[in-house]
Amino acid sequence: MRAGGRLCRLAGGLGLWLLAAGFAVAQEAPATDAPATTAPVVTAGPVLTLDQDRLFSESAFGKASLDRERAATQALDAENKQIEAALITEEQDLTTRRATLPADEFAALATAFDVKVERIRAEQDAKFRNLSQGREEDRKAFLRAIVPVLGDLMGEKRAVVILEKSTVILSLNAIDVTDEAIARVNAVLPPPDAGASAPPVAPEP
Repeated sequence: MRAGGRLCRLAGGLGLWLLAAGFAVAQEAPATDAPATTAPVVTAGPVLTLDQDRLFSESAFGKASLDRERAATQALDAENKQIEAALITEEQDLTTRRATLPADEFAALATAFDVKVERIRAEQDAKFRNLSQGREEDRKAFLRAIVPVLGDLMGEKRAVVILEKSTVILSLNAIDVTDEAIARVNAVLPPPDAGASAPPVAPEP
């Protein structure tokens, strides 16, 4: 599906006029008796498309970020399973002891167990939220850091805009610069491993 020049037909015959959006065709104005104007002729440059999700997930930075998140999620899942098994054993033991304990003593133990369960649940939920927050921070830092890269790419191709590929109804595969952007990002942005510093923050465009 990446063959250059092949039309990506997503909406039948609708939107065919979009193909001409990025290519300016200079035409002579028809001769008229109206006085000539001196207004400059604005020529539009080409339009580029980019798959943001693929740019992140297939870049070295994105792969490292996703691998780190996957490993942390698996570790948290394993920890949750161990905690759950321990709590089940403790609950079963408490249930067994109920017949031999005074009612007030059992009630106190049961209340303490419930408090413990709620505390552990809150702690594990906080760990999960931290994972989600880390993922979002990685994505935001990545997008800020690649602004200069995409700006250079636009300048070299004399483009006027880069559109998110998923929002375009119909386009030529030739205007998709995702692969080129990934290669350029990998050249300037290190993966977020233990030895790498945080991605540089580009100025607001």
